[in-house]
Parts: sequence; structure tokens; C-alpha cells
Amino acid sequence: MTKIRAYAAMQAGEELQPLSYDPGPIKHAEVEIAVTACGLCHSDLSMINNDWRVSRYPLIAGHEAIGTITDIGTGVTHLKVGQIVGVGWNSQSCMHCSPCLSGSQQRCRDLVTTIAGHGGFADRIRVQDIWAVPLPDGMDAASAGPLFCGGITVFAPFLDFDIKPTDRVGIIGIGGLGHLAVQFARAWGCDVTAFTTSMDKEVELKSLGAHNVVNTKDADALKALRGSFDCILSTVNVSLPWYKYMASLAPKGRLITVGAVGEPMAIPAFSMITGQKSVAGSDTGSPDVVAKMLEFCVRHDIKPMVEYFPMADINDAIKHLKSGKARYRVVLTN
Repeated sequence: MTKIRAYAAMQAGEELQPLSYDPGPIKHAEVEIAVTACGLCHSDLSMINNDWRVSRYPLIAGHEAIGTITDIGTGVTHLKVGQIVGVGWNSQSCMHCSPCLSGSQQRCRDLVTTIAGHGGFADRIRVQDIWAVPLPDGMDAASAGPLFCGGITVFAPFLDFDIKPTDRVGIIGIGGLGHLAVQFARAWGCDVTAFTTSMDKEVELKSLGAHNVVNTKDADALKALRGSFDCILSTVNVSLPWYKYMASLAPKGRLITVGAVGEPMAIPAFSMITGQKSVAGSDTGSPDVVAKMLEFCVRHDIKPMVEYFPMADINDAIKHLKSGKARYRVVLTN
């Protein structure tokens, strides 16, 4: 068995180092994928640095992998060698707990995440067959990786929370997640407002689909939007004056966060009581929802904006992402 060659964090916060490991015989329901490209996400940095206190080392991160199937287990019948697939946040689920049986495999009680161990910063990766989702015809494989994390994270709420084409939707944070959320919301038929601190992005955001761009540093601009939105989707991982955004929701409006804010969100009770508003969170999506998202992207020509680095230059790519200069996703290529 040929060893898998990867780049791993040996300790928290250190530069990644080459690491080879023997994956052993392929399992009954596994596929092996030769990685051609893998997105680099802020979540990878959080795991490498042990920001969430769950990392174990050596750690091979990477959870936006695209590649070609090179081997399949004896129980795999719906995939074939040579097929181009993508792998996102998850790599294995039990398939017999209540979430799995009801089609929410991403909420499996025994879920194995791709990012936690043997991820996509490698020449090959192995995952359970259901988590290897085929790319539809017409999709650019080189740039598709970020759809499997950033994309599904902001697409799933449109289904899970029954966002309607008639809704007015606000997007907070126009970066790796937000620039995709704007495209999804516009293609969904919504009236789209982008909240940003960088008004130099205004022309670009309108080209991506935003009808309006609001400077969040402008208190008067936020005040003028009171009672406006049916839904606000927050993609940021920092605390904000949430009460201002709650005030901008229409009756029965919802603030949905997909950003991993590291401290409790200060939401005054009256901001929910008045107008029967609510706050919610959203995770990723099942393999079926991921497949639907990919088809939606092809249908509406939705693509991540990416910058490419060779996999061998992964530490330079990490520095680029940390600097805040990435616009908007970084993809590593083998």
C-alpha cells in the first residue's frame, strides 16, 4: 500500500510539515480520492492553532477537497473509479442514528469530521462513500472546493429556514462566506443587502448580486433600516452590536449565525419578544443538500472567487489568509 503524503501540524500554531502515513486496506464503504485541489479555510487555521480546544496532533487539516476516485471499497456501488468528487466538513457518519435515518447525516451522533485528522492537505484522502459528492457537469473542478464548506454553510439556511424569494435578506460580513451568500440570495430571488465595513467593495458586491450595500460603521444607515429584513445571515466570527441588527428585522424576522463567534451573543430578550423575532444557528448540510447546492451553482453560474497556491507552498498560503488579504477564498493545488 502506497503511503499518503500530507502536510501536518505537529503542535499548535506551528508551520505545517510533510508527513506520510499508511491508510491500511480500504474499508467496505470507503473511497480513496487523489486530491487535485483543496480549499484553505479559517476553520483550518482554528484547528491548526487549537483555538477550539479539540485538536489532536499531528493534525492533517483541509476540508474542501476535490479530486478523482482512485479506489473503492467492495460495498460501494454508486461511485466509480475515475469519477470527480468533492469532500467537505464531514467524512463519516454512522447511518443508523435518528439524524442519519432522517436525512441529516451532518448531525450524526458519531460524526467524523474531515478537518480533525486525515484531511485534504494531502495527495490522497479516504472518506465514507456518501460524503464523496460527485461534481455535476459544467462545474469547474479547480475552484469548486470552497463550495463544500463555505458554500454549503450559507446555502443550507435557505432550505432549513424556508427563506422565500419574496424575502428581504441581509448578509453580514462579505468575505469567504459572505460573497457566496450574496450570490445565493440573489439567485434565490431575494432582495439582498450586504453589510460591510469596507465600502471599497461596493461595486464588486453589486456585481455579485447585492441590491444595496450598507456601511456598518454608519449608525444612521443602520437606524434607517429598522424593521426591514425577513432574515439576516451573519457570517462573521466576532461580536457585534446584535441589538442593532435585531432592530432591523421585520416582525417574525430571524437572525441566523453561521460564524463561530467565540463568546456569548448578547441578545436582549425584548429584541426577540417585540415582533416575535428569533435567533438561530446553522451547520453544514447532508450529502443530498450538498448535491442540490452544486446543481444550483451550475444553474445560476455561482462560483467562489479564489486565489491559487501550490500545495507545497501551504505555509505561504496560510500566512496570506492570516493577513486578511485573501479575496475571497484560497485553494491549494496538487
